[in-house]
Amino acid sequence: MRKYRVMLIDDEQSARRLMRASVDWESLNMEVVGEAASGIEAINVIDDMRPDIAFVDISMPFMNGIEFTEVATARYPDLIIIIMTAIDQFEYARKCVSLPVFEYMLKPMVRSEIMEVLIKARQKLDETVNLAEEAAAEAAPDQEMREDTVSQIKKYIDDNYTDAKINLTSVAEQFGFSASYLSRKFKQETGKNFVEYLTECRMEKAILLAENKWKMFQTSAEVGIPDPNYFGRCFKKYTGMSYSDYVAARGRKE
Repeated sequence: MRKYRVMLIDDEQSARRLMRASVDWESLNMEVVGEAASGIEAINVIDDMRPDIAFVDISMPFMNGIEFTEVATARYPDLIIIIMTAIDQFEYARKCVSLPVFEYMLKPMVRSEIMEVLIKARQKLDETVNLAEEAAAEAAPDQEMREDTVSQIKKYIDDNYTDAKINLTSVAEQFGFSASYLSRKFKQETGKNFVEYLTECRMEKAILLAENKWKMFQTSAEVGIPDPNYFGRCFKKYTGMSYSDYVAARGRKE
């Protein structure tokens, strides 16, 4: 039996670290597969993480927990969302009753309450996972992707990478494929996975803007990553330099 995958989405690193350490994930047949410090970062990496459960802080910069939930559950209807909220935000969270939120939890959270919620979540997953996998298999296209479709998808990404909400699932829906099928075929045809290609488009544009001495917050918003912290990590991983160092070294003189 596969382990259920958990993602922690909170702008406080200490809160994410505490969640990792305070729960016996193994006993629940679960594993924490990834973290994100904002809703924007979570949207960008969720296709790779493929979580079954997401703990989501309601108060985050650039895309709050409610906005993330709206986007994520529209694309991943089986994703179990557990909203984490401070007491002064609790009534606001409860008003969002139209959202498919599994549970609302008050911060600071108590370990026994976390375990109780996770046990309920596991029961739901146990009941539905086989049906969800069958539905996903049926959703896969019967015919092979046309030869020119990958080129069309690449052009679509090239034209729309500035949209902060674009990801594998949204593009798959745009072209009528399942996300898993598109992911596999895109890697086969291009040698890169979807996120690598999307990030490459964004970082190549970011390099041009850095060379023109744009401020990092301006560049990050311009290329579809409005969270400067997440953008900074992507930029350094892609170029080997921090954004400020790159501007200092490569920026064109006025």
